This record gives sequence, C-alpha cells and structure tokens, in this order.
Amino acid sequence: LTLSSYFENRFQDKTHLLRIISAILILIFYLFYTASGLVAGGKLFEASFGLNYNIAVLIGALVIICYTFLGGFLAVSYTDFVQGSLMFLALLFVPMTIISNMGGIGSLWNALGTINVDLLDATKTVVYDFAQNIFWVSENGDFSLLVVISLMAWGFGYFGQPHILARFMGIRSAKDIPKAQLIAIVWVVLTLWGALFVGFCGIPFFSQPLEDPEQVFIMLVKVLYNPWIAGLLLAAVLAAIMSTIDSQLLVASSALTEDFYKAFFRKNASQKELIWVGRLAVIVIAVLALILAKAGGSVLNLVAYAWAGFGATFGPAILCSLFWKRTTGTGVLWGMIVGGTTVIIWKNFIGLGIYEIIPGFILSILTIYLVSILGKEPDEEIKAQFNRAIKPLENE
Repeated sequence: LTLSSYFENRFQDKTHLLRIISAILILIFYLFYTASGLVAGGKLFEASFGLNYNIAVLIGALVIICYTFLGGFLAVSYTDFVQGSLMFLALLFVPMTIISNMGGIGSLWNALGTINVDLLDATKTVVYDFAQNIFWVSENGDFSLLVVISLMAWGFGYFGQPHILARFMGIRSAKDIPKAQLIAIVWVVLTLWGALFVGFCGIPFFSQPLEDPEQVFIMLVKVLYNPWIAGLLLAAVLAAIMSTIDSQLLVASSALTEDFYKAFFRKNASQKELIWVGRLAVIVIAVLALILAKAGGSVLNLVAYAWAGFGATFGPAILCSLFWKRTTGTGVLWGMIVGGTTVIIWKNFIGLGIYEIIPGFILSILTIYLVSILGKEPDEEIKAQFNRAIKPLENE
C-alpha cells in the first residue's frame, strides 16, 4: 500500500506520472528522515558505550538494517506496538522520578527560575550554545509571532507523512478508527509532555551543561538508575529509533519495489521476487542515509526538514483528493512538485525565520486549486468513484 499507487488509482492516471513523481519525492525526503534516525542511533551508542561516533552510527545502522530486513508490514506493526509502549513508559517514568526526588513540581519550577527566570516564560527565548560557552542566557527581542506560527505549523506535517498514512491505509476495519484515534491522541499528548519534562528536569539536574543537549535523556538515565534499569530505559531510545526507521524504510522500499520495479520493469513479478527486491531496496536506502548520517548534526533539524518536505508535498494532495471532488490529477501532480520544491528552496536559500512547511503547504494547496479549477473537470467515472467512497462517511 503506497501513496503513489493511491494517487494513480484515485485519478486513474494512465501516464503513471503521479506514481513516478510521488515515489521520487518520497525517496528524496526519506533519505533525510532515515538519516536522522541513524544519527540518533549513533548518539545513543556513542553516549552509552563511549564509542567513536562513526563506529557508533555504523553499529546502529547495522542493527536497524538487519532488523528491518527480516520483517514486513505486519511484523513492523506488532513490534511498533511493543516499542511504542516502551517509549511511552520511559518518557513518563524518568521525569516523574526526578520531579519526585526534587520534592514536587514546585521545586522544579523554583530550580529553573533560579537558573534563569525566563525559562518559566513561554514568550521568552533562552539561548544555549556549548561551542560558544553560552548557557541559559536570555536573548533580547520581542515575542515573535512567527516562531509560534512556525511551531504550530508542524501540525500540517501529519497530513503528508507516508509512514503514518500507511497505518491508516492498513487498518483492519473503518470501525476501528475511533479506537485508534483515542489511542493515538493519548499516546502523542503524554509522550510529548514527557519529553518536554525530560528537558525541563535536565536543566537544573546537570551542574555542567551537556555538550549535546539531544543526549539529555540518555545522560539522565545513566546517572539516575542502576545498570539493569538504565539498560531497559536506554533500550526505549533504540525502540523509538527502530520503530520510526523500520516504517520509513518499508515505505521507501515499497516505493522502489511497487512504483518502479513492478510498475515498469516486472509487471508479473512473483511475491517472493518482490520481497527480495524490497529487501535489497531497504539496504540501498539505508546505506545512502548512512552516508548522510556520518556528517552528524542535529536530529531535530534533519527531522524538521523531512517532516516539512512530506507535509508540503503530500499533505495538500491528500486533503484535496479526499475531500474535494473537483480535484484533478494534474492539479495534484503540480501541487506535489511545487510543495516539495518550495521546501527545498526555502530551507536552503530563503529562510526568513519561517518554517519551510508554511510556504510549501500554502503554495502547494494554491497550485492544486488553481490548476484544478482552470483545467478540465475530472471524468464522470472518477467523480462516481469519489461519491462511492465518500457516501459511507456521510451516512455516519
């Protein structure tokens, strides 16, 4: 189940351009997304075992490649549940332990205020730069609405993430969606709050600031717990990395296998042949991502770039194709190209302090609208198919 095949079926695209362009864009941005996971794996092994970063990231990559190589979509779904549960418990357990030891939430706020009172004010910016020897220093400047808008714009990204949408596409029954919604929202809210409080707790906990702030969870666990418990909690970090990368690698390998190999080279390929082609694709994509990951950098920055790319490329296309009957295949094609290209250009050449998903998403949805309105209406067969799909939802 791939987004590329969905778009081709939705608009009955005989030219296969929707399939090709969407698959190419998926592969481009997944290289950065997968690289972010490999960087995180490298940091985990580097901090846990004192390894050289290059060796650490290579070990992490080998673990993840072997793991993903062995299983398919169903295996990943089952293991993601276990790994997600481990992440969930770890992100709640660690900050709760620290806050309890400090004497409660009030003590945590007092400790943060002692370091810099602006840490308690969401409208203030506090700077941290180990290389410049700057720690928790308030930055002059007014409250920036652009920063708030950019942060909120992360929400647009969810509409276009292939590895997330693949879960919806593979759900057992539409009747399970309300239950899935509840589980997903509870999981996301609690884990994000847990991660936020891990950061809060790490500020007063370490008298010597960390060289890499992204290692705060790893360092807290190593200091707080005995090796047996620490090992279990650090495994949660690896679980977070693996549960994300395996989904990404499977979607990317599906794009290569289903949207290129089967669609254009071996239409009658057997399932066994496709499985081995998919496994080879996993290795190729992971190796390319490993080359990017060896340069190091911030996990968050890599994720933000890939997240914006997918969100702006596929988010408007998905929303319009599902909820607007007048959407055309040509509109979606150009919308994807404009959205993905805008993210790349804005990130590398423009910036202006605005998260690249904002201009990418806006220009993509405008392109889809204008091209669809100005072009020929969809065929009656496509409209009828849309009506058949939307009717059950309207009845509910």
